[in-house]
Amino acid sequence: MAFLEIRVDHGDARAFYGFMNQDLRILVVEPDPERVRAIFDALKDAGWSDVKALGHMSALDRTVKEFAPDIVLIDLANPDRDTLEHISHATETSKRAVALFVDETDDILTQAALSAGVSAYVVDGLKMDRIKSVLETAIARFKIMRQIQSELDAAKQALEDRKTIDRAKGILMRRRGFSEDDAYNLLRKTAMSQNRKVIHVAHALVTAAELLS
Repeated sequence: MAFLEIRVDHGDARAFYGFMNQDLRILVVEPDPERVRAIFDALKDAGWSDVKALGHMSALDRTVKEFAPDIVLIDLANPDRDTLEHISHATETSKRAVALFVDETDDILTQAALSAGVSAYVVDGLKMDRIKSVLETAIARFKIMRQIQSELDAAKQALEDRKTIDRAKGILMRRRGFSEDDAYNLLRKTAMSQNRKVIHVAHALVTAAELLS
């Protein structure tokens, strides 16, 4: 079970998503040194050499900030809540794609991993012959989700700005007897004369009106 199903072969992923494979910087979180060497070899075979290993989740936040990876690969048999908290904290301010490989899971843990910011949650462990397609697809999903979130945030902000401007127009219409068009034109002219945005003028007017009410 995984909330990201891998069905992308190596060549198709590169062509479709336009990845520059050699440019990827990868942080590998794995406590077993022998396992680290195997992962490094698989990544090198895939064309990635800018790789760093981390043996303890407790240092994840600091290492992500210092190393600035494009993706974090975490290979753990049975992740717990502490693991997911480390992931969430590390990616909260430094947004990164995260591929988490586990041996077993349940629905609650899967949902918790998604909420923590994991881009790919792969059950049955890390298979070296799948590592390339998994990471490429994880990064693609991460970029898509960031784009969706960015557009959603922009839409929410635009709605809030419109509400503020409407409130400012309402104040001018009530107190100055302006029509809606005249009220907006005054906001726009004031913004132009002060080299400010209309929303900033509207916000200042609404704030002043609230203080004086």
